[in-house]
Amino acid sequence: MKTLLTLIACFMACGASFAQKLNTLTGKIVDEKTAPVPFAIVRVLNYPDTTVVKSVSTDIDGAFTVDQLKSGDYILSISIVGFKSKKTEHFLINNDLKLPNISIESVSKQLKEVSVQGKKPFIEHQIDKTVLNVENSIVSSGSTALEILEKAPGVQLDRQNEQILLNNKSGVMVMIDGKNNFLSASDLTIYLNSLSSSQIATIEIITNPSAKYDAAGNSGIINIKLKKNKAFGTNGSISSTYRNAIRAHLPTNIYGSELNFNLNHRVEKWNFYTNANASKNNNFSDLLLDRTTSSNGLQSAFNQNFQKIYTGSRLAAKLGADYNVSEKTTIGIMLDGSTSTRKLDNFSKTFINETNAGVISNNSLIQYSDANTPNKNYSANFNIKHDFKKEGASLNFDADYSGFDYSGLENFNTNFFDENGAVYNNTIIKNDSKTAIDIYAAKTDFTWPISKTTKLETGLKSTYVKTNNDFLSSALVNNEWQNIVGQSNNFIYKENVNAAYANLSKDLGKWQIQAGLRAEYTQSTGTSVTNNTEAKQHYLSLFPTVFISQKISESSNLRYSYGRRIDRPNYQQLNPFNFYMDPYTIAIGNPYLKPQFTNNFEVSYSYKSGLSFSLSYSRTKDLILDSKTAQNDSTRIVTVGQGNIGSGQYYTAGLYFPLAIAKWWNLQSNFNLFYNKFNDDNLEGTPFMLSKVAYNFNLTNSITLPDNWTLETNFWLNSPKVRGLERTTIYQYALNMGVQKSFLNKALKVKLNVDDIFQTNYWKGTLDYQNVNLRVQNNYISRRASLNISYSFGNQNLKSNQNRKTAADDIKNRAGG
Repeated sequence: MKTLLTLIACFMACGASFAQKLNTLTGKIVDEKTAPVPFAIVRVLNYPDTTVVKSVSTDIDGAFTVDQLKSGDYILSISIVGFKSKKTEHFLINNDLKLPNISIESVSKQLKEVSVQGKKPFIEHQIDKTVLNVENSIVSSGSTALEILEKAPGVQLDRQNEQILLNNKSGVMVMIDGKNNFLSASDLTIYLNSLSSSQIATIEIITNPSAKYDAAGNSGIINIKLKKNKAFGTNGSISSTYRNAIRAHLPTNIYGSELNFNLNHRVEKWNFYTNANASKNNNFSDLLLDRTTSSNGLQSAFNQNFQKIYTGSRLAAKLGADYNVSEKTTIGIMLDGSTSTRKLDNFSKTFINETNAGVISNNSLIQYSDANTPNKNYSANFNIKHDFKKEGASLNFDADYSGFDYSGLENFNTNFFDENGAVYNNTIIKNDSKTAIDIYAAKTDFTWPISKTTKLETGLKSTYVKTNNDFLSSALVNNEWQNIVGQSNNFIYKENVNAAYANLSKDLGKWQIQAGLRAEYTQSTGTSVTNNTEAKQHYLSLFPTVFISQKISESSNLRYSYGRRIDRPNYQQLNPFNFYMDPYTIAIGNPYLKPQFTNNFEVSYSYKSGLSFSLSYSRTKDLILDSKTAQNDSTRIVTVGQGNIGSGQYYTAGLYFPLAIAKWWNLQSNFNLFYNKFNDDNLEGTPFMLSKVAYNFNLTNSITLPDNWTLETNFWLNSPKVRGLERTTIYQYALNMGVQKSFLNKALKVKLNVDDIFQTNYWKGTLDYQNVNLRVQNNYISRRASLNISYSFGNQNLKSNQNRKTAADDIKNRAGG
């Protein structure tokens, strides 16, 4: 009996062991040329519920082994950066199994197939954003980032006020690789003018971001993604650009040059990348201004001409490394910094025609001024990314520090002439400024697929900023420098923003829904050390977002969206002191500026991922504009300052229409119609209302020619428009053209590009309110020819871009200037 029981127990154990027999699965991942693909992630999924059973990575030969697998039906999911993800057909395992080679398709192969029909278009409209494919654009070669943006649909450059407008609205949040540049409008213009197209991969234009993004930027986000090629092995590129202005009667040194170098090295678990850039960019503008004053019988007509020559250079470097701790966890660090110098030489003439009791006299003044502004900025980012076993689930953490040091020395030498041309007065003034900014930021983002059709995204973020602006203004009196009271000042600004957000998305078949809420609590203190005064603010703001996508048919789709956003004043706008520009023009700060809030609504229709039409409406409360611009008729001094006005309303209709005229000829056209309305019940004691209908359009041709020649043309036009108190009174437009020739199997490329061929891009406008009546014309350099030569070396087959979004996302657009 005992022996029988032993045999039964043995039989049951053996049977159980047989029932739980474990198997080994082996295979190999190759590309379309049957070359092995190392370090690919291979996930074993149950069939049919597709839950993840095990994950492994391929070795240097592309081989993989998965052991301890129970018998059953499975699917393999293969993914690796640079390749299109792939899932196999389901298969049965009841013994050890060796699969035939599994081929996956590389991104470079996909792009190559696209290029057969025509290369990737310069302007690409996606469901949630517009993308400018700068990297392969001929018409953008040799251009600066600012000049590229001028060719983008819906984007307008207000060169007069050094602002970027999106859908005819200011308040754009400009980001570099998901991180905001911590610059004022004028400093941002300088930076974008020094950033070459050879450093840029793509530019994303997002008019209505989700709650995951920082709430700053009432008109949306422009995200400039820099090149970061991370192919296996060692690879890189080097490029050089020379560009020169083409216009009569220009100074001889209005040119630009740039040298850019990228190097990447990726082996097994490590990836290293670096970029170095040296550039020189000179510019010129000719500004004409007319205005009149009237006080106590004295009528004056001012005619001013400012000729400004800018010369600047910049050195920048970036160094980064990523380490794959495991197949699911990556740690990265990135350091970057730049140093730049900018010199401004300004020669201005002011003619003053005076009429008093019928007697006419003419006075004038000539001012020579120069400014030297060396700048430094540096930043460090630490990043951890972890992917959970559940497919699509991830956790990201970023910690950042950024520092900025700005300094500047401005000199003004002004001679006053009577009607006989004799000097009757001379003033010499200098402004010495130093600005130091420190930014600390940390954020975490968590993504969790609740089911196949439902996904949750949530995150936290905290930022702290301190800026110290020390401004010393002095006048030379009797050969001694004396402090100018009311202009010299020391201003310290501190700001802390804590944020949390949640996004929930649901796929309902023909309907897709995403709803989100972001909460931001802001505490700020602006301290005038000179005046011993403080201006404090603290407020909690909620920013809901809703996106609904409706699939009408296989070829058409409707999308509805809503979002609320904020624009906080930049730090120099809050500085309460006067900034000397010339004897009759003073800029002033406003420590009591309030943030402006915007509600955005949009409905868009798309057909076959090509033709699209959109309608949008937005309303901004407490709009920040140059509403403090005023003229003292007695002193004849104009002060320019920003304030809040009641509201701005923006109605927009947009049409995008791509057309493949032939296999070798693609045409893209964009048209936008605007109606803007600005009003305030009591602006400086008087009701104010101004509105206008305006439009713009953008037309891009891409032509593929035989023998590796390609041609691009771009034409854009902006009609007259209004913005706050200001009116643009002319049509602005430009025709741009570029041609490219490729050599050495497309490793060597030579591009020639000419911007604004007919020199039609300049600005002319008016500002009329109460006793202020300005007529302005700004003739800046817009026609340039550029030659770009680039060479790519090493393994270029497995490209991928990891554009890490760092924690300093909501604060780096509001410094100084």
